[in-house]
Amino acid sequence: MNPHLQSLHPYPFEKLRKLFEGIVPPAGLAPIRLSIGEPQHATPALIRQALVDNLDGLASYPTTQGSDALRQSIASWLERRFGLPKIDPATQVLPVNGSREALFAFAQCVIDGTRPDALVLCPNPFYQIYEGAAYLAGAQPYFINNLPADRFASDFSSVPEATWQRIQLVYVCSPGNPTGKLLSLPEWQQLFELSDRYGFIIAADECYSEIYFDDEHPPIGGLEAAHRLGRSDFRNIVMFSSLSKRSNVPGMRSGFVAGDAAILKRFLLYRTYHGCAMSPSVQAASAAAWNDEAHVIENRRLYREKFDVITPMIAAHLHVELPDAGFYLWAGVAHLGVSDTEFARRLQAEYNVTVLPGSLLAREAHGVNPGAGFVRIALVADLAECVEAASRIATFAQQLSNNS
Repeated sequence: MNPHLQSLHPYPFEKLRKLFEGIVPPAGLAPIRLSIGEPQHATPALIRQALVDNLDGLASYPTTQGSDALRQSIASWLERRFGLPKIDPATQVLPVNGSREALFAFAQCVIDGTRPDALVLCPNPFYQIYEGAAYLAGAQPYFINNLPADRFASDFSSVPEATWQRIQLVYVCSPGNPTGKLLSLPEWQQLFELSDRYGFIIAADECYSEIYFDDEHPPIGGLEAAHRLGRSDFRNIVMFSSLSKRSNVPGMRSGFVAGDAAILKRFLLYRTYHGCAMSPSVQAASAAAWNDEAHVIENRRLYREKFDVITPMIAAHLHVELPDAGFYLWAGVAHLGVSDTEFARRLQAEYNVTVLPGSLLAREAHGVNPGAGFVRIALVADLAECVEAASRIATFAQQLSNNS
């Protein structure tokens, strides 16, 4: 067996299942699950219809590179959304079966396995795929803690030069999971300068980029930042995007990577052997999704409505602010005199609301677990359910406050 498998941690939801063992929630309270980032808004009719209309594609083997129509729809969306110059759909775009599998596979492609000292830089807390990808590629993760004192930013200046010399891949998540933090243009500039100096590749996870609150200031993307900073060749950066959150189709497993053509050429070679071509029917439905913005605007409206109502309800009892973007509230609970795991366990046991303890999304690094004392609340249910959950959370938090 691959010895690197021994380095993998149980996934956060497996840890959550064990944390909840033996709990029997009150039968009179319907369960509300706000722990997993699974969109629950309805799948747009135009995507469902496109999938049905193209079922004949199931009779054909798909190519790994995907159809011209899909790559062109993605390239056109990138140009519209981020104000980019002409994107070459043949060399700068590659469809993938959701950003998760691509984020994992990317490390296997770009890490030099002949270097036993290789490092992969990750934010902390983080999407656990980054860590697993590093281990299975034969590298070690190096974490930058995202702390409230820095408003959850990644302090790249804190990384020693000797460490930068070993880093081959940097994962960034903007908007961040779970904090909702965006990388600013100056932060992108710093990261690009470090990439030029030390030669590492940047994997920009942007699957939450289309859920935001200010229509006049949509989140800046990695390719947009590169273009604005005079790096329109997108050297050493590849972005990862997905339809799951944008278009409410997590079950379609559809996304793309885009950026540095030289890197994508090698990634395409890897994927040709990997056997991960997207179904032609899903490709057709994906092209329809990327070509339409009306359903995305409506999706944002639904999330905005929930955040407008729920954020002040939660903020009255937990330490939380509206995130830059995304659909999570990253809420501090330490002031209530309980750990994040105890808060989640008792909330489940007493009020039948499921949230994810922040410590399960992070690792102890540099003497601290930056997720400890926080819970992640995913506002993915409908408005009525979210309001009911927020009411129960408020009651529970008030109970803890009275007892502290």
